Amino acid sequence: MSDPHVASHEPEAEAARPSTGLLSRINAVVARVGMYLSVSGLLVIVTIVFYQVFGRYVLNSSPTWTENLALVLILYVTLIGAAVGVRDAGHIGMDSLLVMLPDQLREKIELVIHVLVAVFGIAMVYNGWILGASVGTVKIPNLGLPEVVRYVPLIASGVLIVSFSIEHIIALLRGEEVVPSWN
Repeated sequence: MSDPHVASHEPEAEAARPSTGLLSRINAVVARVGMYLSVSGLLVIVTIVFYQVFGRYVLNSSPTWTENLALVLILYVTLIGAAVGVRDAGHIGMDSLLVMLPDQLREKIELVIHVLVAVFGIAMVYNGWILGASVGTVKIPNLGLPEVVRYVPLIASGVLIVSFSIEHIIALLRGEEVVPSWN
C-alpha cells in the first residue's frame, strides 16, 4: 500500500480501506497523546529557555537548573515525536522510488522496511535499558533527578516504534492502510 499523501499513477488502483483493528485503535490514541505531550514539552522548553535568558540578562542571576531540564525535555520531545512520526508516516522516506514499482514488489519492500524499523525499535529498547541501568544511581547535576530519566524516552520510543511497526505490518498483510492519527 502506498502513502495516502501520494497520488497513484494507475487509474484503476483502489484506495486501501483504513485499518480498524484493536491495535490500530489503541495506537491512534497513543500516537495522539504522544504528540500532545511532545507539543506540550516543546512549549515547556521554550518557557524554560526564556526564563533562563531573562534571568541571565535582566535579573543578572541565571538559574542553574534550566539548561539541564531543557536538555532532558528535548530527549522526551524528540524521541516520542519521532515514534509518532513512524506511525503517521511522517519520517523521511524514498516514496518516489516505491511509487514506480509494481504493487506486489512495493508491498514486499514496504513490509521489509517496517520489519527493519521494528528491529531498530527493539535495539532502542534493549540499549536504552542497558544504558539506563548502568547510570541508575548517578544524579543529574542541579536537578537531583536520577540519570536514568534520560533513558526513559529512548525505551518508551522504542516500544512505541515496535508497536507502530507491527500495526503497519498487519495492515499491509490485510491490504489495509494505517490512517494517521491527525486526520
